[in-house]
Amino acid sequence: MTEDFHYAGERFADIQILRYRLNQFDLLTLRQKLYVYYLSEATLWGRDITFDQMGDNNLQVRQLLEVVYQFVKKSGLTDDENFHYLSTYLKRVWFSNGIHHHYGGEKFVPGFSPDYLRDIIKKLSPNDLPLKEGQTVEEMMADVFPVIFDPAIFPKRTNKADGADLVKTSAVNFYKNVSQQEVEDFYGALKDKCDEEPPSWGLNSRLVKEDGVLREEIWKIGGSYDKALRKIAYWLEKASEVAENDEQRSVIDLLLKFYSSGDLRDFDRYSIKWVGSHEGDIDFINGFIEVYDDPLALKATWEGLVEYKDWEATKRTRCISDHAQWFEDHSPVDPRFKKREVKGVVANVVNAAMLGGEEYPSTAIGINLPNADWIRARYGSKSVTIGNLTEAYNKAAHGNGFKEEFVADEDTLALIEKYGDLCDDLHTDLHECLGHGSGQLLPDTNPDALKSYGSTVEEARADLFGLYYIADPKLVELGLLPDEEAYKSQYYTYLMNGLMTQLTRIRPGNVIEEAHMRNRALIARWTLEHSDGAMHLEKKEGKTFLYIDDYACLRQAFATLLAEIQRIKSEGDYAIARHLVETYAVGVDPDLHNEILERYQRLDLAPYKGFLNPRFRLVCSPTGEVTDVVADYTETYEEQMMRYSKDYSIL
Repeated sequence: MTEDFHYAGERFADIQILRYRLNQFDLLTLRQKLYVYYLSEATLWGRDITFDQMGDNNLQVRQLLEVVYQFVKKSGLTDDENFHYLSTYLKRVWFSNGIHHHYGGEKFVPGFSPDYLRDIIKKLSPNDLPLKEGQTVEEMMADVFPVIFDPAIFPKRTNKADGADLVKTSAVNFYKNVSQQEVEDFYGALKDKCDEEPPSWGLNSRLVKEDGVLREEIWKIGGSYDKALRKIAYWLEKASEVAENDEQRSVIDLLLKFYSSGDLRDFDRYSIKWVGSHEGDIDFINGFIEVYDDPLALKATWEGLVEYKDWEATKRTRCISDHAQWFEDHSPVDPRFKKREVKGVVANVVNAAMLGGEEYPSTAIGINLPNADWIRARYGSKSVTIGNLTEAYNKAAHGNGFKEEFVADEDTLALIEKYGDLCDDLHTDLHECLGHGSGQLLPDTNPDALKSYGSTVEEARADLFGLYYIADPKLVELGLLPDEEAYKSQYYTYLMNGLMTQLTRIRPGNVIEEAHMRNRALIARWTLEHSDGAMHLEKKEGKTFLYIDDYACLRQAFATLLAEIQRIKSEGDYAIARHLVETYAVGVDPDLHNEILERYQRLDLAPYKGFLNPRFRLVCSPTGEVTDVVADYTETYEEQMMRYSKDYSIL
């Protein structure tokens, strides 16, 4: 791949679309490439599931807007300002898998009018519209228009406001006709009956109440999402035929069994087999896994990722995981909360080959799974840092003026330029490889005791683990950092982000909602208050800057907070978790916020990034035999989204 690869693609609203390249994909064998191809098809067929999970009307809204969009383009009526706003709205819906912002969760405000949309719809044949069975055009508009245009209907995708009924005030399609208390009572009763190997109750179902009776609609073949899951299963079966080894085939077989049964015990058996599967270059994530989108952190959003190892970069993560016991033993947390024996910590740097569901277009750069604490304790975990996505972020950000605007002085800027990318990668490694896998719950602690605060606390725990250890001389000894000054670049950029620059992602008047943003704010604000003057914010010529005077003192502050966060997690201390999050992680200083937004606006940058997938094409001989699989990067954002809606829409 030549250096003229174009990482940056289209930009709209607050979004910058990027491309990632498949480094060293050509070095894979044909069989491996076919394995990636089939797994990628299984990943793309989950898209409609994610849309539906993010809101009951999302699929119909998306399908309607796509029909209208294509009709207007074919009619040549694109000069109307309403079409410009409809186009942007549709692109945001594609990006967020629904009508709410992918990060903040607030509902999009359409710039086009209801009359404009109604007039276009009336020009269309009913046969071209996404009508539900027995639904008229007027009934469809009566259902869909309030969802799009009424700000009071489904205002938040996932509400986390303290004191609200989080279930009734969230738009996600995980519950129907039930209250938060009913959900907590329903799953609380199941958890009270469980043994020392508790399944993740509720992970793959929607809880509904009909005629006063609560029941689960299970997401499985033969149940909810049947059509999409059958497509996923078909391509997983094709992948199994060309898997690299029997171990991978066994993993796929167990996942297929889970998709057929819907039994969470089967999911646990699959997770145990998956976490123990290490042979081969290619791996994948496919299923109902992460619970960030559920206000009660019970229901999992469907996601997919296909990856292959970057063996050179993996030397870094393997070095960390090989010393996992040392890191656990030297952690500053109470010995009661440490693992006496760290098991099965495996970490790789990988290249993403295909993103899907919750992982597309916006995705994580590091993943640590499985989530069940008892599986982690007994069987270990797998961590990945996705190197080619980090590469794309860094390449696209080069020379954009962001650091020059917000970093306090030239010396600190030079430190970040020298060590920043290295330390960012290393902190991600520590977070994913060791942070999430460190520590243990006390035997009688309910894994869901922290409720809506659990995700924020868990992300803070992993980040603090990384912040504490990135300053440890052990990393220099292991050859992971060049000297004992490098860590300072990470301390500065992390705290600057948590205190100031992540506010570019918040709209004026809003609070912080997303778990990762809350985590960073909690750590940075708590440390500012408890580091004995080691850091401070200072305003110069109308601009606020972060100054750090004692990096060693900051490390001790991180150690103190890590010890407390681990205690909260291990003991299930809901009251203190709530206090920390509500005190440090939610509110926004409006004056500082306005200042940061004005400075950022002058840079003309998009605060959010997401990715286009490569398009795989099969190369065949004249006799029809597949001779190669190649990656095509030429697709535009609109082309990819419309193709996915045409080729992978089944619900």
